[in-house]
Amino acid sequence: MARMSSSKLRWGILGAGNIARSFAKHLPSSKTGTLVAIGSRSQDKADAFAREFNVPRAHGSYEALLADPEVDAVYIATPHPSHAEWGVAM
Repeated sequence: MARMSSSKLRWGILGAGNIARSFAKHLPSSKTGTLVAIGSRSQDKADAFAREFNVPRAHGSYEALLADPEVDAVYIATPHPSHAEWGVAM
């Protein structure tokens, strides 16, 4: 997933819970990164998160987020027991 074609690192968030909200809330102040996509287990949750944080791309599955060519890096905001699974999937 090391494809950085813009001047800022384009982030995707895997998961749409409270930890994801905290990351999304603070990312706009970053000088080096921007939030471009959210991935959730349901399209409705992804769409709601995208509206709340003005995220351009909303994916209704984690796999779709990982396959998004516009994403350079992924913040894994799922419960801890699934971090390894999604880290390996990247």
